[in-house]
Amino acid sequence: MTRIGIVAEAPGENRVAATPTTVPKLIALGYDVVVEAGAGAASSFPDAAYAASGAVVVDAATAWASPVVLKVNAPTPAEIDRLADGATVVAMLSPALRPDLVDALATRGITAVALDAVPRISRAQSMDVLSSMANIAGYRAVVEAAHEFGRFFTGQVTAAGKVPPAKVLVAGAGVAGLAAIGAASSLGAIVRATDPRPEVADQVASIGGQYLEVVVPDENKQVSADGYAKATSEAYDRRAAEIYSEQAADVDIIITTALIPGRPAPRLITAADVARMKPGSVIVDMAAGQGGNVAGSIAGERVVTDNGVVILGYTDLAGRLPQQASQLFATNLVNLLKLLTPRKDGVLTLDFDDVVQRTATVVRDGEVTWPPPPVQVSAAPAAASAPVQASSVPAARAPMSAGARTALIAAGIAALFAVCAFAPPPLPQHFLVLTLAVVVGFYVIGHVAHALHTPLMSVTNAISGIIVVGAMVQITAPDLTVQILAAVAVLLASINIFGGFAVTRRMLAMFRKGEAR
Repeated sequence: MTRIGIVAEAPGENRVAATPTTVPKLIALGYDVVVEAGAGAASSFPDAAYAASGAVVVDAATAWASPVVLKVNAPTPAEIDRLADGATVVAMLSPALRPDLVDALATRGITAVALDAVPRISRAQSMDVLSSMANIAGYRAVVEAAHEFGRFFTGQVTAAGKVPPAKVLVAGAGVAGLAAIGAASSLGAIVRATDPRPEVADQVASIGGQYLEVVVPDENKQVSADGYAKATSEAYDRRAAEIYSEQAADVDIIITTALIPGRPAPRLITAADVARMKPGSVIVDMAAGQGGNVAGSIAGERVVTDNGVVILGYTDLAGRLPQQASQLFATNLVNLLKLLTPRKDGVLTLDFDDVVQRTATVVRDGEVTWPPPPVQVSAAPAAASAPVQASSVPAARAPMSAGARTALIAAGIAALFAVCAFAPPPLPQHFLVLTLAVVVGFYVIGHVAHALHTPLMSVTNAISGIIVVGAMVQITAPDLTVQILAAVAVLLASINIFGGFAVTRRMLAMFRKGEAR
């Protein structure tokens, strides 16, 4: 059985690569697990908890000598020297930004797997530590901003006067940005967001934010093919800079999250923008560790400008919630090791035919395998097809002209009035109600957002109940035709009711813990 070593992180890092909850899952994969003494102390996981979960608490030398070493952050040169020959190290390595580290790892037959290089594809979501940590960091960024801001986020009307809500701008609507938008919106702030990817607009709106689109004439909108934002054009950057300048003068808090894989962080907020902000405003630069999105931010530092703006360049935002961050990180690791240990025999096996394993492996047995082949995770726009002869494809139906539409509406109104004028009572009254119900139902239900279709189902169930009651009253009528129509109405309305409740029950089961979906 292969031994996995969980080692302590360098001072300043509060997270740990395995928790007492995930240790039994590693053991279930066939591994022996050893934990360096004190490795989980900063995350409130004592050595006794690891021992109770089945791990063996050992000294640092024994943990580092394990054939497989799990870490949070990349090993330092001194830590690389502590690895055994031929060992496998799994950690966040930032291979695109640290080629020197990759070269240093390619020694003594070492294999290195970068957790932060896992591709963003559906199958790998359970292993994506970047998303897990970004989610926590985005939430924590709002907490840090609220602590520095010193005012309500939500607006209030009190006997002492009116308090306006805080205005928050989030630059970048990735995982961290969406988490920040959701947190700030839930606190009652007015939240605005920017992002070069147009597909995030609906996501921003769904959690209470306002998407600020950067409109550049004669330029195609950027559609992401791998889940990350790309470098933008000069025209886009100029227009975006204008928006940031306008917003800086208006908002109270700015949170920047913009990162481009393999490149330093783009500069979004200039010194002039910072100077436009009101005294007491707060900026949280979540990209400070990779160069920063904000002029004047310093990685790991709190800076106060001459005009009283606080700039936070903290790089340990996820680590400021160490227990939850460690649990999510460790769960991502377990899911990755399940993939790397298909037979659950404690033997770590790399399969380069698997796109996830190939992309995440940066060094294999001392051979540098970075960068990997590109991975596309979303459909690219279809290429323009060659012209097709008109005879081979039926002609598309031309849209109805305004005159024809008007004539059709006029004919419908005339038919309605004719029925009401000449049909015997009580048919005109019933027909008029039916017609109005069709028109109103079409316009009301047709304009309901998809997110509200489930609540709408409850309303339609109530309407169907009324139909059932009315049909049951008519089912005893002496006319056979009326009886047949009433029976059909009862049947159809009952199907709608029971079907609606079945769908609603199934959807509610998705939010109940432990219930089958």
